[in-house]
This record gives sequence, structure tokens and C-alpha cells, in this order.
Amino acid sequence: MVTTGLVAIDATILATAVPSIVKDIGGFSQFPWLFSIYLLAQAVSVPIYAKLSDVVGRKPIILIGVGLFLLGSVLCGLAWSMPALIAFRVVQGLGAGAVQPMAITIAGDIYTVAERAKTQGYLASVWAISSVVGPTLGGLFSQFLSWRWIFFVNVPLCILAMVLLVRVFHEDIEHRRHRVDYLGAALLTVSLSLLILAVLEGGQAWAWDSWQSIGAFALGAVLLVAFLFAERRAEEPVLPLWVFSRRLLLTTAFVSLGVGAVLIGLTSYVPTYLEGSLGTTPLVAGLALAMLTIGWPISASLSGRLYLRIGFRSTVLIGTALVVAGTIVLATFASTPGLVVVSLSCFLVGLGLGLVATPSLIAAQASVEWNERGVVTGANLFSRSIGSAVGVAIYGAIANAIFAATPSGEDSPAVVEAASGSVFLAVAITAVIVVGAALAMPRRRHATEPSSDVAPEPAAG
Repeated sequence: MVTTGLVAIDATILATAVPSIVKDIGGFSQFPWLFSIYLLAQAVSVPIYAKLSDVVGRKPIILIGVGLFLLGSVLCGLAWSMPALIAFRVVQGLGAGAVQPMAITIAGDIYTVAERAKTQGYLASVWAISSVVGPTLGGLFSQFLSWRWIFFVNVPLCILAMVLLVRVFHEDIEHRRHRVDYLGAALLTVSLSLLILAVLEGGQAWAWDSWQSIGAFALGAVLLVAFLFAERRAEEPVLPLWVFSRRLLLTTAFVSLGVGAVLIGLTSYVPTYLEGSLGTTPLVAGLALAMLTIGWPISASLSGRLYLRIGFRSTVLIGTALVVAGTIVLATFASTPGLVVVSLSCFLVGLGLGLVATPSLIAAQASVEWNERGVVTGANLFSRSIGSAVGVAIYGAIANAIFAATPSGEDSPAVVEAASGSVFLAVAITAVIVVGAALAMPRRRHATEPSSDVAPEPAAG
């Protein structure tokens, strides 16, 4: 719960401070990189950590992750420019790549599917608390102290998490020699980095039809194909392709991809939209965004009862319907900004995401044995991170194109409304696509019944 809190607070505390950061060190057009580079580092490292956790155990991996998150937080708090802050966010992202999936995997090891329906409430409470604490601290620090404290606040939490993990978490692992898939890890990292770079900088640093843009897209695609071939031949692949050969795992991965894109679209642009169009303070904008992360844990904590009764697929479909409704309302009323409408829309989306993310992940976990659960959990969260990284790049490209076409740019409330409205429309389209992925999930009468591609649930650890 403590390690989950690190990632949960970071998910909301930064967005409210973006205007203050830009005012202090500049770089408005570069601010989407604060999110995308963090998410990219998290995404490419998740499969590596997940594979290693199935080899050496969960404990050493999660301790490494907390240590990197601590180091990255300190460096971010000392950043002197936007490029430096972006670079230090890479370190923080590499830590988050271990923290989030390991915390969820450990819960999957300890509890059965039925027990997770109850204990999910405890983990959801972390997000509930963080959803209020994160934006509130972000707004208070930005408004009254300094944005740098949004990173320094992680220091005592990281130390507490490491102490607790060392003292109370114990596991017995049968150690044997393994071959590390360095080639696969390198190809995955470079290919995704090039693709994200091409999307985020297209139309900004260079034209979409320039040799830089075309070259980045082409080389990224070629290296991604090379990664797929390398994984087929690797003795112990960093991201086994069998994860995406089973219908349940593939569809839940696509669902997670959409969840990441929807989540980052709102957390990145709702505060900027409110502060730029209505002139609200960072604190008020943060509290409006907090409605999303309040709705999420409320529905996530109740989702266990629902999926045990009607099944994972039906629960996820109910959640996607709520997400679509919330994002459509947000996009529709973007041209007439109102704090109440934005807050209610965020709360509705949060309720939906809680019924989508948790059941789809638990469905994937319950389909495999212990020695595969780390990889499966990592692949699912990898998909979410990729969705967020690609999503923030696409949304950033949309917003920056509108800002660049207007002389007043981000200083004009009307331009901020137009750019944010376009982003919210793109988020709504993403939500509709998630419905299609949810419809493709395997049908089961009850959540505890195995389907054709679901292995029996092993005994609790």
C-alpha cells in the first residue's frame, strides 16, 4: 500500500504544478515531455522488471524500483531547466516501472481471486487518499511554496516503503541460472523511444513530412519488428509473445492500453484547461482533477462484488460505458468551461475506469500460474504505460498544433479552450475504442469459472 502510494500521488501531483513550473523555468511546448518521458521509461522497463521478478523474486526488484524513484525525485526537485527536469523524470520513470507492477503482482501472489475482491478495497483506498492528497499538495506547493516540493515530498515515503519491505516482506525463491534478453530489451527501448519522439516532436521541432519525422517513424517501426523476431528466438524473452497469443490476455492488454491513454489525457490537460480558460488557482484545478481519482477507487473497491457475480467482461463493459459518457460530456462542454461540469465529468470517468482497470487486470492474473504472473501483470501494465506515453504524445501534438497556429498561443483563454476541447474529443474517441476491446473479451458466466484460455487459479501463497 505504501509503495502503491508513491505512484498514485505522482499520477496527480505534477499536473497541477505544470503552469508554475513553466512560469519558473520556461518550456511550455516541452511540458508534455514531463509525462511522456516518465511514462516511456516506465513502459519499457516494466517487462524487464516483470521477467526478472519471476526469476529472482519480487522483493529485490521492488526495492530497486523504490530506490530509483527516490533518486529521481531528489534530482527532479533540484532541476534548473525544463530539459534537466525531463531528463531526471527518466530516472523516476525507471523506478515506477518496478514499483507499480511489483506491488500488484505481490498482491496477486498472496491472495486468491475471491480474496482479492476484498483486499482490492485496501489498495483502492490508497488511490482514494492520494487522489485528494496529490492535487492538494501540488496546488499548495505551487501556490504558496515551490513546485520543487512536489518531488521532495516523495523522499520520506520512499524511505518508509523500503524499511517496511525489508522488515515484513519475505519470500523463498529457487535460484537458478538464467539468460538475460539484452537484445530484446535494447530493441524495445530504442524502438518505442523513436516512435514517441516522432509523435511528440512532429509539427513542432520538425515538419511531419520532414526527413527527421519520416526517419524516426520508419526506424522505430523497423526496430519494433526486429524486436518481435528477437523475442521469438530468445531463450528467455523479456516480453514473451505467448502473452499476446491468448485471447483473454490480448484483449485485456488492449483494454489497459486504452485506460492509459484516457487517464493521461485528462490528468495532463484538465488542470491546464481550467487554469488557462477560467483562471482558477492550481489548488482548485487540482481538486477538480481529484474527482477522477476519487471515483476510480470507489468503483474499484466495489468491483470485486460485481465481477464475482456477473463476470469480468460484463463488469468491464459497464465501466467502459461510464468512461464514454464522461468523456463525451467533457468534450461537448469544453467551449463553455465550467468547474462543476468538469468535476462531474472527471468523477464519472473515474467511476468507469475503476470498473475497467481492476477487473481486467485480475482476470489476466487469474489465468496463469505463479511463475508467469509477474510477466502477465507486467505486460498488462506495460500496455497501460504505452497507452499513456503514446496518448500524451498524440494529445500534445494536437494541442501544440493549435497553439502554434495562433499568435497569442497559450496566453489566450480562447486558444486554451480550443486546444483542450480537441484533446478531450480525442480522449472520447479513445474511450469508444476501449469498448470494442472489452466486447472482444472471452465470455464466462462467472468470474471464477475458467474459460478456454484460462488456467486454474493456484493456491494462495
